[in-house]
Amino acid sequence: MRLSPILTALLLAATPLAVTQAAADEIWVTNEKDDTISVIDINSLEVIRTIPTGERPRGITFSKDYSVVYICASDSDAVQVMDPETGEILHDLPSGEDPEQFVLHPDNRHLYIANEDDAITTVVDTVSRTVVAQIDVGIEPEGMAVSPDGKIAITTSETTNMAHWIDTETQKLFANTLVDSRPRHAEFVKDGTELWVSSEIGGTITVFDVATQTEKAKISFELRNMHPDRVQPVGFEFTTGDTHAFVALGPSNHVAVVNAETYAVEDYILVGRRVWHMDFNRVRSLLFTTNGVSGDVTVIDVADRKALKSIKVGRFPWGAAFRPTN
Repeated sequence: MRLSPILTALLLAATPLAVTQAAADEIWVTNEKDDTISVIDINSLEVIRTIPTGERPRGITFSKDYSVVYICASDSDAVQVMDPETGEILHDLPSGEDPEQFVLHPDNRHLYIANEDDAITTVVDTVSRTVVAQIDVGIEPEGMAVSPDGKIAITTSETTNMAHWIDTETQKLFANTLVDSRPRHAEFVKDGTELWVSSEIGGTITVFDVATQTEKAKISFELRNMHPDRVQPVGFEFTTGDTHAFVALGPSNHVAVVNAETYAVEDYILVGRRVWHMDFNRVRSLLFTTNGVSGDVTVIDVADRKALKSIKVGRFPWGAAFRPTN
């Protein structure tokens, strides 16, 4: 039976998914040796774009509205601001020498940037494109974090083996706390009441009580038939509700699953070679890890704690950032 034009239009309007498909969300991956970004389509789990950047891109983060993406082009001594739709570099921000990681303040305006070669944290106003502060920290700063309320920023220094606590109102240090050797990454969790800091060579994560800046717990990792020197925690991310942390263990080629309440390691997942950083999809059901030496991204099913797929990207993938497309 032939449908009338009106009835056909009504049926199509009632079932939009049958005739249209929304654009898929994306994971953006910086490729340290290729000076590019690989864009992964989360539906197809394939690379759909490769975008040129400045030299040695590492840290990557989006603005709160995802209208621009910030990239630490370390060997270009710049933070680049890119239009994610076109891939065009809009302008560079002053960043100090060798920017490696950064964090965007909740005000969506100020970037806190770790300058590895200068032993400083640079604070940049992304609107005026000016440096508003340079804060002396320890030797070889790398990790950056900011509390949910925006009052505290953290820089970790690899050689000094410290987390440096910065008052974001005064832009001055108010505490320095020791961690194990070569701290890499930091995150505030549990509504900002805890700070976690990974120590690559120390092989641990230190958990701090934010109110007192005192150590609350120490998490260690042990893989069967793996020399402890190869078990090196670097980047980590938390599941919905901060119940568990997924921790990249570097050259051990595994990701650890840590219970964030008991601090016990519950599982290990085999991924690519030299796993470094990671990010989730929108609902945190999939985790994407950057594996530097194997030049790929491992896709992990979070609920099953199993690797689903390996996606080839550029040489030495480093950072990862989620981008919604609608």
